[in-house]
Order: sequence, then structure tokens, then C-alpha cells
Amino acid sequence: MALNPPIDRALDVEVGHGRSRWAEVVRDFCVHRTLGAIGAAVILGMLVVAILAPLIARYDPVVNDFGAMLAPPSRAHWLGTDAFGRDVLSRLIYGSRTALLVGFGASVLAATLGAVLGVASAYFAGRVDLYLQRVMDVFLSFPLIILALALVAILGNSIPNLILAIMVPMIPRSALVIRSSALAIREMPYVDAARAAGFGHGRIILRHMLPNVMAPYLIMLTAFLGQAILLESSLSFLGLGVQEPVAAWGLMLRGAAVEFAETAPWMAIFPGLAISLSVFAFNLFGDSLRDALDPRLKTQ
Repeated sequence: MALNPPIDRALDVEVGHGRSRWAEVVRDFCVHRTLGAIGAAVILGMLVVAILAPLIARYDPVVNDFGAMLAPPSRAHWLGTDAFGRDVLSRLIYGSRTALLVGFGASVLAATLGAVLGVASAYFAGRVDLYLQRVMDVFLSFPLIILALALVAILGNSIPNLILAIMVPMIPRSALVIRSSALAIREMPYVDAARAAGFGHGRIILRHMLPNVMAPYLIMLTAFLGQAILLESSLSFLGLGVQEPVAAWGLMLRGAAVEFAETAPWMAIFPGLAISLSVFAFNLFGDSLRDALDPRLKTQ
């Protein structure tokens, strides 16, 4: 028996109100940002497929079956097989793991490190801001793919190195966007009050400034996810990403998929569709999230 029934009832009401509020937010997002909701549904589907890959895939994605090489789509192999007899659908399912692992790893690290550097640059200003921005300008002068190619060529083509190579070119882009928001936050009264109270720089940055740049942070994160998946696929296609026999969408487009493009087009069509659909879904969701978090674009 509860000792304080009125308090328990109040807590139940508060929890229920919080749940209903989140349900209302999700419902409003689905109604007013339909394309974004579709993108979110595709992303959620990718996550479910990646997590349940061993249960969903009918075949081992790395086992060769030379008796079923280049088999067209059929009941046995719904999306056909590749030049080694491996089931294309199973490799697509397991390839979603590689895409999401590299995509989320590179995007979260890049957006987070960029946010910290952007807020620190805006907070300290002066020479710190000047030097940091010049370093960022150097990185921004290189296209994403060129800098990623250079880094993965130097570091090697393991998955951790691939995440690092994709992450580094994205950091200055995140820092630049976050810095522009942090410059306005630095002048807020609560930041001055924190300084007057004697709080250290680290506490002011982490406790008072970073939480207030979450909107641009989330927008940059979703934008980076699509870019990271596309970069990983591009590097794998060029031979600088993951290597055989690991299942990866870009790797499925390389080699035999090009050689047999006319006689076995399913080898290139389905991985290409998977890459396009995932990048499109992340872009749709990111654009809708930006519109939802921007007060100037909120639906009246």
C-alpha cells in the first residue's frame, strides 16, 4: 500500500501528461511534416532490419554458392545472387549494419566534437576564436570526399579508420554552424550570471551553453548521417572502404557488379536503391526536423 496516495496520484498524472505530450508532438510532426515522418519510418525500418539481420536474412552473406552464381530473382533468391552465388538480399540486410555503424559513428562524433569546438570558440572569442576558425577554414577548403580519401589512404581501410576519415572533414562544418548560434547565447544574461557566480569555463560551456545549441546540433547530426552513408559507400566502391567479404552497399556495386551490369543488372540496381533510399530518408527527416525546430518556420 502506498504511504502517500496523493503524491503517487500526482506523479501518475505527471507521467501520463508527459507521455501524452510526447504523443502529441509525434502526432503533430506526422501531420505537419509528412515527408519527414516517412523518412523517419524508413530510418526506423533500417534500424530494425540491422538489429534483426540474423533473424531476417535467409542466407549467410559471406558464404559462396558456386552452383547459384548470377541467379536472377526467384523464390529461392528474391533479389538474385552475385558472381559468387551470395544472396543479394541477405547482403543488403547485413550491409545496413555497416552503413548505420559507420554513419552513426562518424556523424555523432563529428557533430559532438564540432559542437564543443564551436561553443568554445564563441565563448572564449579573441585569439582562441581566431586561431580555431583559421584551422577550420583549412579543413573546409578540401571537399569532403577528397579529405576522406586522403585520410583513409593514410590510416588504412578498417571500419574504425573509415569512421575517423569520414568524421574529420565534418567537424569544421558542425563547428561553424554551432558557433553562429553560440555567439548569441554567449551574450545571454544567464551566462553573465554564471560568470559572476564564479563558475569555471568548463561548467559554463557544458552546463549553460551546449544545452542551448541542441536544435542546430540535431539538425547537423541528421544531415551528417546521410552524407556519412554516402561517403562510406563511395569509399567502398573505390576500394578504400570495407573489404571483402564484409557486406557493404558500396562494395556490392564494385567489381563484378560493373562487369555484369548488362547480364545481371540486379547486382547493381538493388544496392544503388538501398543507398539512394537511405540517404533520401535521412535528408527528408533532417529537413523536416530543421523546420520543426526553427521558430520562424513553425506552423501557425
